[in-house]
Amino acid sequence: MPNKRIFVSDISNGMTVDQVFVVRSKELRTTKAGGLFISFELGDSSGGIPAKLWQASEAVFNGIEAEGFLQVKGRVEDYRGTLQLSIDSCRPYPKDKVNMSEFLPVSPYDIEEMWTETLEILHKIKNKHIKRLIKKFLEDQKLVAAIKRAPAAMQMHQNYIGGLLEHTLNVMRGADRLLTMYPLLNADLVLASAFLHDLGKAAELTSGLTIHYTDRGALVGHIVVAAMWVQQKAAAVSDELGEPFPRRIVDLLQHIILAHHGQYDFGSPKLPAVPEAFFIHYLDNLDAKMFMTATAIENDTNHDSHFTSYIRSLETRLYKHSDNLDGDDESSGADDASGSLFG
Repeated sequence: MPNKRIFVSDISNGMTVDQVFVVRSKELRTTKAGGLFISFELGDSSGGIPAKLWQASEAVFNGIEAEGFLQVKGRVEDYRGTLQLSIDSCRPYPKDKVNMSEFLPVSPYDIEEMWTETLEILHKIKNKHIKRLIKKFLEDQKLVAAIKRAPAAMQMHQNYIGGLLEHTLNVMRGADRLLTMYPLLNADLVLASAFLHDLGKAAELTSGLTIHYTDRGALVGHIVVAAMWVQQKAAAVSDELGEPFPRRIVDLLQHIILAHHGQYDFGSPKLPAVPEAFFIHYLDNLDAKMFMTATAIENDTNHDSHFTSYIRSLETRLYKHSDNLDGDDESSGADDASGSLFG
């Protein structure tokens, strides 16, 4: 194993590699000619890369452990605008010889500092019933540990350890700062639902070397799980105080959670029907989209182009230089901004 690995994020077209990757997924496929090949997603802490092992066999496939480690020799190629690894040879690599820090994707932000800021924002909630409800979530130490570790998504955004907390805090920060612009919103509902909207992902997704849906995540989903948790925690508050928990608060919080994807075809069982639900939906979508655009630009491998390749999830190609307003991209005689718009 080389002393210093080339991380996936630093791999470029034409490179040859001879190093260890984690096997994020593997699939035995058949070529048009009837031969077998293995399609992989290999990775490390910086990201993943598709890979192909041609002229494979079932025995080779079965000898490679999913979520195990693989010593790979091969070359990096550009396939339709996407880098992939063509494997010349590979062999399983012992887990006890691996530096795990090179393979565990983790949020770039300190998890305990993010949690402290999350608590500070939650402390601004004034409604006594909502405060008691949130307290029940925070007292659940097993859940809190899962929140700190869970990813925010399988692939789209913050798909690493601590990603759920990072995304949740970003939504809460946005809500906290924008509430002054919209005084008619119920601030307590907004801050509570900003915290709660995606918490079900702590039960939906695994975290570690690879991310997978749990059985509960696949069968129920994070939206419904979080809504159920609100009901359960409200019942716990009611039992503790010996009085009913306000039904309207439960209904509104559950509605905002159920509606936060904004559309039926995006997985929301309800469409937003209160202003606070629209507010959370757009903040949730904003943070995800900002992560996706920044990551796509940072990871784009065609340094000669001013645009990324087409990104299916965003339905566009991204211009990569909007952060720099100095200089011209082209000197092709295009209209000068200093001239008249109409000639």
